[in-house]
Amino acid sequence: MHVLIILDHPYGADASDNQPHRRSLVSAMVAAARHGLDKAGHTHELIDLAAIGFDPVMSADDLRSLRLETEPRPDVAALQQSLAGADHLVLAFPTWWMSPPARMKGYLDRVLTPGFAFDEPRPGGALVRRLMRLNRVTVLTAMTTPSVLYRSWFGAPVRNILARGTFQLIGIRRVRFVAIDRSAQRSAASRGRALRRVVRVFATS
Repeated sequence: MHVLIILDHPYGADASDNQPHRRSLVSAMVAAARHGLDKAGHTHELIDLAAIGFDPVMSADDLRSLRLETEPRPDVAALQQSLAGADHLVLAFPTWWMSPPARMKGYLDRVLTPGFAFDEPRPGGALVRRLMRLNRVTVLTAMTTPSVLYRSWFGAPVRNILARGTFQLIGIRRVRFVAIDRSAQRSAASRGRALRRVVRVFATS
């Protein structure tokens, strides 16, 4: 199985160590996921949106190319090529204001486009799936909010946005969420236990 990992964190993938003012629990989750994938014998590719300077804004040129069905801009074309070759997509990001950050939302807007990720339906029909190789999505996220409160009070918006509102619409039914909550309150030992769980999740995928 080939896994594509998309990371959105300002510090990037190199911030996986627990260093003050240069640490990211999400980046540590990605490192743990990669370790688990290696143990399971899966191949994987990591795309660090901050490192490549990905522009999340859907520009007028982007929208025009969609409507005219012309080639997308080179940055989008490269990301689409990577996604087309993946069996399993992993999206990794911190949950801020109960939702994904800008670059991750921009990835969805600019990459999962009609003609590539799906075809527009006939009137009254469902979107037509195009990403036939992709069969699973896993979301890795860290949040300061307790999981119980995130679900009960806020309604788990990330799950609604990415599962029901995005991937299930384009025919990807298997969407899994791996979250580390109360991220700012955890001790080093607690973070370590949570990260070992991430390794196990991917080692047994």
